[in-house]
Amino acid sequence: MATLPPGPSVPSLWQLLQWAYRPIPWMETCARRYGETFTLRSPGSPPMVFTSDPTVIKQVFSGDPRQFHAGKANIFLKPFLGDNSLLVLDEKPHLRQRKLLLGPLHGERMQAYGETMRRITDRVIDGWPLGRPFPLQDETQAITLDVILETVFGMGSGAEQRQLRELLKRFINFGTGTPLAILMVRADGEIRGRRLQRALGPLSPISAFERLLAELDEALYGEIHRRRGVGLETHEDVLALLLGARDEAGQPMSDAEIRDQLLTLLSAGHETTATALTFVVQSFLEHPEVLAEVRAEIERVVGAGDLVPRIGQLEYLDATIKEALRLRPVAPVVGRVLAEPMELGPWRLPAGVMVVPTIYLAHRRPEAWKDPERFDPRRFLDGKPTPAEYFPFGGGVRRCIGAAFATYEMKVVLGQLVRRTRLEAVPGYRPRMIRRSFTLALDKGLPLILAARDAAPPAHAAAS
Repeated sequence: MATLPPGPSVPSLWQLLQWAYRPIPWMETCARRYGETFTLRSPGSPPMVFTSDPTVIKQVFSGDPRQFHAGKANIFLKPFLGDNSLLVLDEKPHLRQRKLLLGPLHGERMQAYGETMRRITDRVIDGWPLGRPFPLQDETQAITLDVILETVFGMGSGAEQRQLRELLKRFINFGTGTPLAILMVRADGEIRGRRLQRALGPLSPISAFERLLAELDEALYGEIHRRRGVGLETHEDVLALLLGARDEAGQPMSDAEIRDQLLTLLSAGHETTATALTFVVQSFLEHPEVLAEVRAEIERVVGAGDLVPRIGQLEYLDATIKEALRLRPVAPVVGRVLAEPMELGPWRLPAGVMVVPTIYLAHRRPEAWKDPERFDPRRFLDGKPTPAEYFPFGGGVRRCIGAAFATYEMKVVLGQLVRRTRLEAVPGYRPRMIRRSFTLALDKGLPLILAARDAAPPAHAAAS
């Protein structure tokens, strides 16, 4: 029995650079050469076993979370999100934080945010230029950032809130569009390049990042302290709910825990949703027949009424979102670090190895998907893939806690876009997937032209 699956023999630094700068071609090349499961290496890190084999993926997602540590796999996020972030915790600490966060992001409370999502979408659409190219990614980020700031942070328009808003934007944009954030963190979660930082002093990118983080912390803790001093019963945002939350022992969350979860929700729920929206819109441009069917469904189900109460009935729109995320997942992979030796498929892997269920490749397996490169939303109306074949939000107990919130928001935003706008591709643009910090995105932010814009339907109108 082999210890590790085969993989490239080129130096580990070269492998890291390929993963950082050319993630999709690199994965596809390795899959063609070595099969569904292969081993990659990075300097100073344990081996990483990438797999699109559903048998292995099912073992990983259904395995004991004490043996499969997602927090350790995400340790590179610790310098950005903090020690208490839901994404970097494992076992009991992770379970505690997850339970505290689960309520505000699901069910009726989540749906209560729908009107906020619609209102923000209409405001941003109203500012788009007619007949002139603009990058859609910037606009969808404007929507999703304001949604997070209003629904999670409960932010108004005061001076302190404006300062925090600008700091959060700068934090989000750090390293975005480049692999800088990936390359600056070691396998143990510590920042690389301290020697270079000492040599360059304040000119070092690390120093600039740490100054920004200090500014952001001062503003965030100030907001947390301010909100602790006012009544929480009049607020319905997530911050108010976190301030009032208690665990099973009756203990509240500390300021540091709340700070880290706010940054986690911002980072995981802002740019990822914005990028997913661009993927769906690009799919509309490539497949006008799909857009026509989405538009017909909205006209049939919603008519001239309020979109938000009818979101759950837009089944074809939901299927279109799922199919767009099948072919263009925002995150190409998820990871689990083995806490002990483990038999996965035909391999017995040593403790410390990171197993990497590979979303991008799994979503293209011809064994699971007929004609896998073809865009066809009806796949999700006619059948349901297994969680080991389709997992754009991850899987198992570590499935993204904000998946329902993000999907709901996407339906609201896309519904308004389809109802109110006619968008056209910029002549000569060829969409290309690129690395955007820890995620994938479309090159140049998906430049589009707004050919027509209708007035926003009255929010209070009721469909007959």
